[in-house]
Amino acid sequence: MRFKDVFSIIGPSMVGPSSSHTAGAVRIGRAARRIFGAFPDQAEIVFYGSFAETYRGHGTDLAVVGGLMDYATDDIRIRSSMALAEEAGMRLKFKTAQNAAYHPNTVMLKLKKHGGREDIILGASIGGGNVELLGINGFDVKFTMNYPVLIVFHKDTPGMVAHISRILGEGGVNIGYMDVDRKGRGGEAVTVVETDEAVPEERMDVIRSLSYVHRVVFADLTSEEA
Repeated sequence: MRFKDVFSIIGPSMVGPSSSHTAGAVRIGRAARRIFGAFPDQAEIVFYGSFAETYRGHGTDLAVVGGLMDYATDDIRIRSSMALAEEAGMRLKFKTAQNAAYHPNTVMLKLKKHGGREDIILGASIGGGNVELLGINGFDVKFTMNYPVLIVFHKDTPGMVAHISRILGEGGVNIGYMDVDRKGRGGEAVTVVETDEAVPEERMDVIRSLSYVHRVVFADLTSEEA
Protein backbone atom coordinates (compact mmCIF):
# COMPACT_ATOMS: atom_id res chain seq x y z
CA MET A 1 0.00 0.00 0.00
CA ARG A 2 1.19 3.52 -0.65
CA PHE A 3 2.66 5.12 2.46
CA LYS A 4 1.89 8.81 2.59
CA ASP A 5 1.82 9.78 6.25
CA VAL A 6 1.74 8.45 9.81
CA PHE A 7 -1.95 7.52 9.45
CA SER A 8 -0.96 4.84 6.94
CA ILE A 9 0.38 2.85 9.89
CA ILE A 10 -3.16 2.20 11.13
CA GLY A 11 -4.77 1.95 7.71
CA PRO A 12 -4.16 2.62 4.03
CA SER A 13 -4.35 5.99 2.35
CA MET A 14 -8.03 6.23 1.56
CA VAL A 15 -11.15 8.20 0.86
CA GLY A 16 -13.74 7.69 3.58
CA PRO A 17 -14.10 7.55 7.35
CA SER A 18 -13.22 3.91 8.08
CA SER A 19 -10.53 1.50 6.94
CA SER A 20 -12.90 -1.42 7.48
CA HIS A 21 -16.04 0.07 5.95
CA THR A 22 -14.43 1.96 3.09
CA ALA A 23 -10.83 0.96 2.27
CA GLY A 24 -11.51 -2.74 2.83
CA ALA A 25 -14.70 -2.51 0.81
CA VAL A 26 -12.79 -0.90 -2.08
CA ARG A 27 -10.27 -3.76 -2.04
CA ILE A 28 -13.05 -6.38 -2.09
CA GLY A 29 -14.60 -4.62 -5.08
CA ARG A 30 -11.24 -4.44 -6.89
CA ALA A 31 -10.53 -8.10 -6.16
CA ALA A 32 -13.93 -9.07 -7.54
CA ARG A 33 -13.34 -6.97 -10.66
CA ARG A 34 -9.97 -8.64 -11.27
CA ILE A 35 -11.39 -12.12 -10.72
CA PHE A 36 -14.31 -11.37 -13.03
CA GLY A 37 -11.81 -10.14 -15.57
CA ALA A 38 -13.96 -7.46 -17.20
CA PHE A 39 -16.19 -4.47 -16.60
CA PRO A 40 -19.47 -5.95 -15.27
CA ASP A 41 -22.67 -4.83 -16.95
CA GLN A 42 -24.64 -5.76 -13.83
CA ALA A 43 -23.61 -5.83 -10.19
CA GLU A 44 -25.85 -6.99 -7.36
CA ILE A 45 -24.24 -6.08 -4.03
CA VAL A 46 -25.50 -7.77 -0.84
CA PHE A 47 -24.32 -6.40 2.51
CA TYR A 48 -24.31 -8.48 5.70
CA GLY A 49 -23.98 -7.69 9.40
CA SER A 50 -22.47 -4.32 10.26
CA PHE A 51 -22.12 -3.52 6.58
CA ALA A 52 -25.88 -3.97 6.17
CA GLU A 53 -26.60 -1.63 9.06
CA THR A 54 -24.22 1.20 8.22
CA TYR A 55 -23.26 1.00 4.55
CA ARG A 56 -25.04 4.21 3.56
CA GLY A 57 -23.63 6.30 6.39
CA HIS A 58 -20.10 5.00 6.00
CA GLY A 59 -20.09 5.10 2.22
CA THR A 60 -19.49 1.37 1.90
CA ASP A 61 -21.75 1.26 -1.16
CA LEU A 62 -19.62 3.95 -2.84
CA ALA A 63 -16.47 2.09 -1.81
CA VAL A 64 -17.49 -1.29 -3.24
CA VAL A 65 -18.58 0.29 -6.51
CA GLY A 66 -15.35 2.27 -6.61
CA GLY A 67 -13.51 -1.03 -6.35
CA LEU A 68 -15.58 -2.46 -9.18
CA MET A 69 -14.49 0.57 -11.20
CA ASP A 70 -10.91 -0.43 -10.31
CA TYR A 71 -10.21 2.72 -8.28
CA ALA A 72 -7.47 2.67 -5.63
CA THR A 73 -8.44 3.23 -1.98
CA ASP A 74 -7.40 6.90 -2.12
CA ASP A 75 -8.98 7.76 -5.47
CA ILE A 76 -11.18 10.83 -5.06
CA ARG A 77 -13.58 9.45 -7.69
CA ILE A 78 -14.88 7.00 -5.06
CA ARG A 79 -17.16 9.78 -3.81
CA SER A 80 -18.94 9.75 -7.19
CA SER A 81 -18.42 6.10 -8.03
CA MET A 82 -22.08 5.11 -8.37
CA ALA A 83 -22.87 7.91 -10.80
CA LEU A 84 -19.69 7.18 -12.77
CA ALA A 85 -20.43 3.45 -12.87
CA GLU A 86 -23.96 4.00 -14.11
CA GLU A 87 -22.71 6.46 -16.74
CA ALA A 88 -20.30 3.75 -17.91
CA GLY A 89 -23.18 1.27 -18.25
CA MET A 90 -23.06 -0.67 -14.99
CA ARG A 91 -26.49 -1.50 -13.56
CA LEU A 92 -26.33 -1.53 -9.76
CA LYS A 93 -28.60 -3.23 -7.24
CA PHE A 94 -28.11 -3.17 -3.46
CA LYS A 95 -29.56 -5.57 -0.90
CA THR A 96 -29.06 -6.38 2.77
CA ALA A 97 -29.20 -9.76 4.49
CA GLN A 98 -28.12 -11.51 7.68
CA ASN A 99 -26.00 -14.62 8.16
CA ALA A 100 -24.60 -15.32 11.61
CA ALA A 101 -21.80 -17.43 10.14
CA TYR A 102 -20.34 -14.48 8.26
CA HIS A 103 -17.88 -11.88 9.51
CA PRO A 104 -19.81 -8.67 10.44
CA ASN A 105 -18.23 -6.76 7.53
CA THR A 106 -19.16 -9.10 4.70
CA VAL A 107 -20.37 -8.37 1.18
CA MET A 108 -21.44 -10.64 -1.67
CA LEU A 109 -20.99 -9.41 -5.22
CA LYS A 110 -22.93 -10.99 -8.08
CA LEU A 111 -21.36 -9.79 -11.30
CA LYS A 112 -22.72 -10.36 -14.79
CA LYS A 113 -21.80 -9.47 -18.35
CA HIS A 114 -24.36 -9.61 -21.15
CA GLY A 115 -23.86 -12.78 -23.14
CA GLY A 116 -21.04 -13.82 -20.80
CA ARG A 117 -20.40 -15.44 -17.48
CA GLU A 118 -21.61 -14.68 -13.97
CA ASP A 119 -19.36 -14.68 -10.91
CA ILE A 120 -20.48 -14.62 -7.28
CA ILE A 121 -17.74 -13.48 -4.91
CA LEU A 122 -17.94 -13.31 -1.12
CA GLY A 123 -15.53 -11.15 0.85
CA ALA A 124 -15.02 -9.70 4.31
CA SER A 125 -13.22 -6.56 5.47
CA ILE A 126 -11.30 -7.67 8.58
CA GLY A 127 -9.75 -4.40 9.72
CA GLY A 128 -7.09 -1.91 8.73
CA GLY A 129 -8.04 -2.18 5.07
CA ASN A 130 -7.25 -5.90 5.02
CA VAL A 131 -9.67 -8.33 3.41
CA GLU A 132 -10.39 -12.03 3.08
CA LEU A 133 -12.11 -13.55 0.09
CA LEU A 134 -14.35 -16.31 1.45
CA GLY A 135 -16.01 -17.85 -1.56
CA ILE A 136 -16.23 -17.90 -5.34
CA ASN A 137 -19.23 -19.27 -7.23
CA GLY A 138 -20.35 -21.44 -4.34
CA PHE A 139 -16.89 -22.82 -3.52
CA ASP A 140 -15.70 -22.34 0.06
CA VAL A 141 -12.16 -21.03 -0.31
CA LYS A 142 -10.31 -18.44 1.74
CA PHE A 143 -7.49 -16.15 0.64
CA THR A 144 -6.30 -12.58 1.00
CA MET A 145 -5.26 -10.21 -1.73
CA ASN A 146 -1.94 -9.54 -0.02
CA TYR A 147 -0.23 -11.74 -2.60
CA PRO A 148 -0.81 -12.49 -6.28
CA VAL A 149 -3.45 -15.19 -6.61
CA LEU A 150 -4.08 -17.84 -9.26
CA ILE A 151 -7.55 -19.42 -9.42
CA VAL A 152 -8.12 -22.58 -11.44
CA PHE A 153 -11.62 -23.92 -12.07
CA HIS A 154 -11.50 -27.59 -12.98
CA LYS A 155 -13.06 -31.00 -12.59
CA ASP A 156 -12.17 -32.91 -9.44
CA THR A 157 -9.74 -35.46 -10.82
CA PRO A 158 -6.66 -37.22 -9.38
CA GLY A 159 -3.39 -35.37 -9.75
CA MET A 160 -4.78 -31.93 -10.62
CA VAL A 161 -3.20 -30.14 -7.65
CA ALA A 162 0.12 -31.86 -8.39
CA HIS A 163 -0.04 -30.78 -12.04
CA ILE A 164 -0.71 -27.16 -11.09
CA SER A 165 2.13 -27.18 -8.55
CA ARG A 166 4.56 -28.74 -11.02
CA ILE A 167 3.75 -26.25 -13.78
CA LEU A 168 4.23 -23.29 -11.45
CA GLY A 169 7.45 -24.73 -10.06
CA GLU A 170 8.87 -25.26 -13.55
CA GLY A 171 8.23 -21.57 -14.20
CA GLY A 172 10.04 -20.49 -11.04
CA VAL A 173 6.82 -19.49 -9.27
CA ASN A 174 6.85 -20.13 -5.52
CA ILE A 175 3.60 -21.18 -3.83
CA GLY A 176 2.90 -19.53 -0.49
CA TYR A 177 -0.58 -20.88 0.18
CA MET A 178 -3.12 -23.14 -1.47
CA ASP A 179 -6.81 -23.89 -0.88
CA VAL A 180 -9.03 -26.37 -2.71
CA ASP A 181 -12.77 -27.02 -2.65
CA ARG A 182 -15.08 -29.24 -4.66
CA LYS A 183 -18.83 -29.62 -5.07
CA GLY A 184 -18.66 -33.40 -4.90
CA ARG A 185 -16.40 -36.33 -5.67
CA GLY A 186 -15.55 -36.15 -9.35
CA GLY A 187 -17.54 -32.92 -9.71
CA GLU A 188 -16.58 -29.29 -10.20
CA ALA A 189 -13.68 -27.95 -8.14
CA VAL A 190 -11.52 -24.88 -7.67
CA THR A 191 -7.90 -24.52 -6.64
CA VAL A 192 -6.68 -21.18 -5.27
CA VAL A 193 -2.94 -20.51 -5.13
CA GLU A 194 -1.27 -17.49 -3.53
CA THR A 195 2.17 -16.97 -5.03
CA ASP A 196 5.23 -14.90 -4.22
CA GLU A 197 5.40 -13.41 -7.70
CA ALA A 198 3.27 -12.87 -10.77
CA VAL A 199 2.42 -15.99 -12.74
CA PRO A 200 3.73 -15.73 -16.32
CA GLU A 201 1.06 -15.94 -19.01
CA GLU A 202 2.79 -18.92 -20.62
CA ARG A 203 2.51 -20.87 -17.34
CA MET A 204 -1.21 -20.09 -17.24
CA ASP A 205 -1.52 -21.25 -20.84
CA VAL A 206 0.04 -24.58 -19.87
CA ILE A 207 -2.45 -24.94 -17.02
CA ARG A 208 -5.31 -24.03 -19.37
CA SER A 209 -4.19 -26.82 -21.69
CA LEU A 210 -4.68 -29.48 -19.00
CA SER A 211 -7.61 -31.82 -19.44
CA TYR A 212 -10.55 -30.95 -17.17
CA VAL A 213 -9.44 -27.32 -16.63
CA HIS A 214 -12.32 -24.94 -17.46
CA ARG A 215 -10.97 -21.52 -16.55
CA VAL A 216 -7.82 -19.91 -15.19
CA VAL A 217 -7.82 -16.50 -13.46
CA PHE A 218 -4.90 -14.42 -12.20
CA ALA A 219 -5.53 -11.46 -9.91
CA ASP A 220 -2.90 -9.17 -8.42
CA LEU A 221 -3.32 -5.94 -6.47
CA THR A 222 0.09 -5.95 -4.82
CA SER A 223 2.08 -4.15 -7.49
CA GLU A 224 -0.34 -1.22 -7.44
CA GLU A 225 -0.51 -0.94 -3.65
CA ALA A 226 3.21 -1.10 -2.95
